[in-house]
Amino acid sequence: MDPRQQKILEAIIEVFVKTGIPVGSKHIYETYAFNVSPATIRNEMALLEEEGYITQPHTSAGRVPTGQAYRLLVDQIQPDRPLINRVRQDLSRIRYERSLEIAKEKLYDIVGILSIATRNVSFATLPEVERVFYLGIGNILKKPEFSRDPQKTTRIVERLEGDLYNLLNEIEISEEGIVYIGEENILPEFQSCSLLAIPYSYNGFKGILGILGSTRMDYAYSVAALKASLEFLSD
Repeated sequence: MDPRQQKILEAIIEVFVKTGIPVGSKHIYETYAFNVSPATIRNEMALLEEEGYITQPHTSAGRVPTGQAYRLLVDQIQPDRPLINRVRQDLSRIRYERSLEIAKEKLYDIVGILSIATRNVSFATLPEVERVFYLGIGNILKKPEFSRDPQKTTRIVERLEGDLYNLLNEIEISEEGIVYIGEENILPEFQSCSLLAIPYSYNGFKGILGILGSTRMDYAYSVAALKASLEFLSD
C-alpha cells in the first residue's frame, strides 16, 4: 500500500468511526486536502476495495472499513504524548463528572430521608450548583402556624430558592453546626422558623446540610438527625 492509499484509508476509517455512515469519495475529496482529483480518490478507493481494506455494504452506499483495515491501523498505533495527555484529561473529566452525579444522588437521598424523619423542610447546597435543593414544604404546610398563613410559606419558599444559598456561604458554620431560633435568623422570612445547618464533605465535595421548620420542633432529635445524616454520607 502506497502512502496516498494509506492516508485515504485512514481518512475513511476516521470518518466512519465518527459517524457510522458509509463514506463516499466525494466526502473524502471535500473534507481532506489530498491535492488530487475526485477521480483519483475514486480509483484509489477501488484499489483499497480490491485489496480487502474497504467494502460496500449495498449498491448505493459509500464504503466502510473492513476488519483488515482496522488490523492495519491497530498494528501501527504508537500513542504519542499529546494523545496520552488528551486521553488522561478526558478520563479525569469523566471521573469528576461521575463523582459529581454520585454526590448529588446521595444528597438527594439524604435530604429526602431527613425531611421524612424530622417532618420539616430539609435542604442541602449541591456541589457545583449555586442553589439549595430542598424537600418537605408539605410538612410545614400541615402545621397550624403555617397553614393559617399561606403567604408566609410562599415567602419561605422564595427565600429557599433565592437568598438561602448566599446566606449559607456568608455565615460561619462550625463542624458542630448552628441553630438559629426564630428572630435569630438573619432573613426576616425565616424569623417564624428555626434553621439548623451543618457542613458536609463527600467525595471531595463540600456544602451545607440543614433543616428548616417550626420553632416548636424537637431540637434534640433534629440535631441528632443532622449528625446521623453525615454518617450516612460517609457510608
